[in-house]
Amino acid sequence: MRDMTTPPLFDPTMARSDILGAEFLGEGTNFALFSENATQVDLCLFDETGDKELHRLTLPLMEGGIWYGYLPEIMPGQVYGYRVHGPYEPEKGHRFNHNKLLLDPYARELRGEIIWDDALHGYAIGQDDLSFDERDSAPFMPKAVVVDSQFDWDSDRALRTPWPETVIYEAHVKGMTQLHPNVPEDLRGSVQGLASDAVIDHLKSIGVTTIELLPIHAFANDHFLVEKDLSNYWGYSTLSFFAPHAPYLHSGQIKEVKEAIRRFHKAGLEVILDVVFNHTCEGNELGQTLSFRGIDNASYYLLSPDDKRHGFDTTGTGNTLNLSHPMVLRMVMDSLRYWVEAMHVDGFRFDLASTLGREGYGFERDGSFFNAIRQDPVLSGIKLIAEPWDIGDGGYQVGGYRWPFREWNDKFRDDTRAFWRRDQGLLPVMSERFSGSPVQFNHSQRPATSSVNFVAAHDGFTLWDTVSYNDKHNDANGEGGRDGHDHNLSDNMGIEGPTDDPVTEAARIRRTRAMLATVILSQGVPMILAGDEMGNSQGGNNNAYCQDNEIAWLEWDKAKPELVTAVRALTAFRARHNLAQARFAMPPDQPHPDHPITCWLHPRGDEMTQDDWSDDNLCCMGMLLKGSGPDHVLIIVNAGDDGEFALPDGDWHMQIDTASDEVACDTAVSGVVPVPWQSVLAFTRPAE
Repeated sequence: MRDMTTPPLFDPTMARSDILGAEFLGEGTNFALFSENATQVDLCLFDETGDKELHRLTLPLMEGGIWYGYLPEIMPGQVYGYRVHGPYEPEKGHRFNHNKLLLDPYARELRGEIIWDDALHGYAIGQDDLSFDERDSAPFMPKAVVVDSQFDWDSDRALRTPWPETVIYEAHVKGMTQLHPNVPEDLRGSVQGLASDAVIDHLKSIGVTTIELLPIHAFANDHFLVEKDLSNYWGYSTLSFFAPHAPYLHSGQIKEVKEAIRRFHKAGLEVILDVVFNHTCEGNELGQTLSFRGIDNASYYLLSPDDKRHGFDTTGTGNTLNLSHPMVLRMVMDSLRYWVEAMHVDGFRFDLASTLGREGYGFERDGSFFNAIRQDPVLSGIKLIAEPWDIGDGGYQVGGYRWPFREWNDKFRDDTRAFWRRDQGLLPVMSERFSGSPVQFNHSQRPATSSVNFVAAHDGFTLWDTVSYNDKHNDANGEGGRDGHDHNLSDNMGIEGPTDDPVTEAARIRRTRAMLATVILSQGVPMILAGDEMGNSQGGNNNAYCQDNEIAWLEWDKAKPELVTAVRALTAFRARHNLAQARFAMPPDQPHPDHPITCWLHPRGDEMTQDDWSDDNLCCMGMLLKGSGPDHVLIIVNAGDDGEFALPDGDWHMQIDTASDEVACDTAVSGVVPVPWQSVLAFTRPAE
């Protein structure tokens, strides 16, 4: 590290405007920041703790709105931030305030954390946002750190698990590990703990191929939560799109993330990141000035066309990133490529993806963001998953995306929950869900793996709470129970919350196994919420975004082994019989080359008729699937009471029975078979 008693001098012959961020080039570091409307950009160099500002240097060069300079002998480990000068004219969308230290949008690693203080605001608290605050925010700001990107990947590369073979597991870094008895105590809550043998062995044992992590980008613990002694547990409040969240790093260094991904890959497990490019943690115009707002508010954020003093909010979080601006779009694309090329992640799930497609006339599935990804040689070949909605007009877009995007399918969640709680008249829509929801996704040459099927995700009830609570119980969130939606489609099966009643407990386990079977045996891509495979509960809290405690952490010591073994049996059956296909199944009277054939059977043994589909009292049917592998597969679902089913002619083997303590079985059967209440059965026989 250079002796910093004297200020370093820029070398203009080495300066580069084509590399944004702080890039160590071997003997020094190039600094570059985009701000189209700034008049001056100061680079602030700090000591290694980030507490003391050592030097303030004005970036000497600018072209195309990129301010840049090269400093010899500035090495990895150097702590820095920016102060950006320009007009403070909120009515015109400009909120420059050089008194505020700003985080580099391209920061790879952070030092320190946000300390909430009024000085973090560009305006004077107690006055309106047209006022100007002159206090220095540096003591309360995290700083960026120059990093060395070199890492020994040991021939690691993306796994590229085919979509038909993919089983996704949505997890939280801390929640997955904090209470795990076999994760070393000092590593709990970290990415190192997440990549421990205990966690990896569990994922492999239940047939998971891909772990999807809730946000690990650096995020803020919102001020209003800190004041209530709560925290932003989920992490959907991004501060930096490049740097990992420091509390998830045992040593504070990004190499831990690389080491964790390398361990997952060696175990054959893909890593997908949940990313939040629709908004940031700075909030609306009354929020803090931490980075983008102070760098160039009018470029980085969408502003109201009627009054540029205000943001244009389609996310419900106060601001919306302006992806129609080419340099903001570049930042997002650079972030995605960085996490793929430098960090080796296998894909992304895009939070509120409809916002990313909003252009002048609303959502555009051929918008600049989506088209940029589709043509990108790096990003077009990885796993891409959209959360296909936001709260703006026309924001609900399930089925509205183009290949190669897959989509979270909330229709699958809602219909499956309703079907198994015995709502009437749902056989027609359930045939859709088992078939990969072709009404939504079988268009524009999209594959049958376009639907990501789930019955529970981080947002809402866990699966066990879906069978244990009629109502949400969110009092711990401090909002008087007003937060969280009421559309839970749940059923407590007679008792609200935990119970020692063995009959109710057995009924809950049976329904849970049936719902898990619906997810895993349907066409499309199954996604399991972490803990659902063992009956994890959040005590009826369906909005645990602020609960960094036992409410949201997985309680491994309370795992229900009958659910774990059920998931293991179901994923093994799915893989063994190639249940998921790239092409949608076709009805027998519309055969198509390379497409499997599906036929829907009534319990009496013949094909469903129109009258059968219209029978609201019927809650049992069979899906006969041919052409998915060497065997014909018959899956029977029965949301009602005990019944019987006439199997198609021939000798069959029952291999799945979710009503049994041992879900996996191998029993020769033929003719009429009993179908237990609230159960899923799967049979196979060799193809003719």
